[in-house]
Amino acid sequence: MKWMEKFDLWESHTNLDEEMVKLIQEMKQDDKVKEESFYKELEFGTGGMRGEIGAGTNRMNIYTVRKASEGLARYIESFGEEAKKGGVAIAYDCRHKSPEFAMEAAKTLASHGIQTYVFESLRPTPVLSFAVRYLGAFSGIVVTASHNPPEYNGYKVYGPDGGQLPLFEADQVISKVNEIENELEIQVASEEELKNRGLIKIIGEELDKEYLKQLTTISVHPELGEEMGEAVKVVFTPLHGTANLPVREGLAALGYKNVKVVAEQEQPDPNFSTVSSPNPEEHAAFELAIRDGKQIDADILIATDPDADRLGVAVKDADGEYVVLTGNQTGALFLHYLLSEKKATGTLPSNGVILKTIVTSEFGRVIADSYGVATVDTLTGFKFIGEKIKQYEESGEYTFLFGYEESYGSLIADFARDKDAVQACIMAVEICAFYKRLGKTMYEGLMELYEKYGYYLEGMKSLTLKGKEGAEQIANLLTAFRNTPPAEVGGYAVTAIEDYSTQERLVVETKAVEKMELPKSNVLKYFLEDGTWVCVRPSGTEPKIKFYFGTQSETLEDSKEKLETISTSLMEKVDQFLNSMNSVGKA
Repeated sequence: MKWMEKFDLWESHTNLDEEMVKLIQEMKQDDKVKEESFYKELEFGTGGMRGEIGAGTNRMNIYTVRKASEGLARYIESFGEEAKKGGVAIAYDCRHKSPEFAMEAAKTLASHGIQTYVFESLRPTPVLSFAVRYLGAFSGIVVTASHNPPEYNGYKVYGPDGGQLPLFEADQVISKVNEIENELEIQVASEEELKNRGLIKIIGEELDKEYLKQLTTISVHPELGEEMGEAVKVVFTPLHGTANLPVREGLAALGYKNVKVVAEQEQPDPNFSTVSSPNPEEHAAFELAIRDGKQIDADILIATDPDADRLGVAVKDADGEYVVLTGNQTGALFLHYLLSEKKATGTLPSNGVILKTIVTSEFGRVIADSYGVATVDTLTGFKFIGEKIKQYEESGEYTFLFGYEESYGSLIADFARDKDAVQACIMAVEICAFYKRLGKTMYEGLMELYEKYGYYLEGMKSLTLKGKEGAEQIANLLTAFRNTPPAEVGGYAVTAIEDYSTQERLVVETKAVEKMELPKSNVLKYFLEDGTWVCVRPSGTEPKIKFYFGTQSETLEDSKEKLETISTSLMEKVDQFLNSMNSVGKA
């Protein structure tokens, strides 16, 4: 069905809710807006779906949420009555329409006789992951668009282990979703009726208490809170999101009471009014935290994204200025602290493992190696780390110690199975206290790690290419890199190419092809003669194509210079590809 036909179908539908009717009328005279809203179905992929809020098949609205939930309901039904009784836990963040979408999902599932548990108010994503495990639910849903702009929302699905659905199970749900031809025809019972029948239950306080109880167990040195709790000065911003209460309660429970919350960013706000992007990866998101940090001479600044699965950290550098650490740097500090202190306390297992993604720094691997701990790489996306945790839990091959990714996500303890910024906040403050007791800053601790293991530096650049045309450009860029791979980047010869779509590694000099074990993904990774690597991949959640760089040298200055050279060179090649594509388009 063409986009105009889909638009006509929605416009003529007699039971469309009032808000959708109004939006349809507003776009009636704008063919470009209509095409963008209806040219495809909002894709329900392996990580769920995410898109702009609005009317249309390519937008987040109650009808596309019903469609996703109807597909999930049919998938659950295929497992029988026990799966339906196990049910689905549902959480949501602070975004526009999040409570409405969460209840719409619950109504759709409950209309199939599936037990649903809906949080009474907004909660972090990791609390949903924990809730699935605690309740023994068959599945979970969190309504969130993480750190996307305010006009977005999304929908992620979890399995019974509390992790995002693995590829095979996700494909089964996707298949069920794709069977549904018309989202407007899905019938749901009323919220009141389903609550009266006990199929929708509201949850909250009990889960919060149990999660907090688990949160306090992640401390390696709980005595640090008692000893340094007043001395360590913390500035915290939830960036208008869900982390405010659980982070403060977790820190207080361990004795860290000298915590100042950025007042302007404390309360939930779906417009994220004080920041251009509610993303702790963006240094601008720390502007108000840095202001407050200077006022109280804070030791550490911590910022979480709206659904509290990513943590950003800022600490004082050698000049006393606050610098925002990268996800790789924070991960290295976490990793070294956990391994060194577990070894010191005799609690480091002989079969320990850390999990990281293919675009995460090799810094972590060399640290883990020094403690005799294995490192396993996964595809980008924390779902793959969660999947490995489950695999090793069942096989006993490894004991999970830490999982992280360069994009500011990490997991310390596996009572949750998605990245958990609440846990990360607790650990960051404890590490700060650990160094302060030694008379050092976290930045000095990081410099010591560089001095010991080498100066590993990483970077990332991205291009935002929106809409139908943007999606085509992203696909064409990947094709261009695949068909015309660079022979060198920044003057360093490419020695090997990994293509995750074919699951093959090509050794350039010998032309030898090796098979890779990781699942298929539209990702390319190039290894250079000096040990540097670059990676190209489309974002799974935003209209972006991302370019990653990782290098290592004996000095910080050399690493910085090399990183700049490599990134500039690769982006020049990207510009050449884009110019070539545009020239062809105009011809």
